[in-house]
Amino acid sequence: MTEYDGFSYDREREIYSAARVRALESLLIEKGIISSKTVNKVLDYFETEMGPFNGAKIAAKAWVDPEFKARLLKDCNTAIAEMDLPLGMSGAEGEHMKIVENTPQVHNLVICTLCSCYPWPTLGLPPYWYKDPTFRARAAREPRAVLKEFGVELAEDVEIRLWDSSAQIRWFVLPQRPSGTEGMSEAELATLLTPEAMMGVALVESPTA
Repeated sequence: MTEYDGFSYDREREIYSAARVRALESLLIEKGIISSKTVNKVLDYFETEMGPFNGAKIAAKAWVDPEFKARLLKDCNTAIAEMDLPLGMSGAEGEHMKIVENTPQVHNLVICTLCSCYPWPTLGLPPYWYKDPTFRARAAREPRAVLKEFGVELAEDVEIRLWDSSAQIRWFVLPQRPSGTEGMSEAELATLLTPEAMMGVALVESPTA
């Protein structure tokens, strides 16, 4: 799942927002603050070096290595530094990351009530709906209903915990390992993980489902 259509908004807003971005970019180039290649270079970096493929590797390792998982839950950035991941995992947008674990009793959901704070190194660029005021408000107010709209139906006895990402701490989720994956390698497990699952708005599907 890559899109969420649980709320509607004026599609002209995207056109208006894109026009504002182009105008701002042009002004910054004109003032000599950035070059014409700067924005594309930054976007390319966060699409090819920093993204959900990193989060998937981290979660998969936690699934197969209990000692690593314990270190990850205690000190996320330090544990991640043990892995062979791109330089800068604790850099821009990832200075202070924390991960919380889903269990049969607890389901975690990450939002940002103020803006769109997001752990770019582990999840990539935030999706459009994550930044939408409607999602942010509704998820905080009625998380169970919003999760159901995403296709995540939880039993009433499962506790939902909300984690509010901010400039100080950026959260992501360690999903539950699905059944039927006992014989899979760490690399194979990583292919099952999605950014939505590591945000808490999706579950990881069993390969036998």
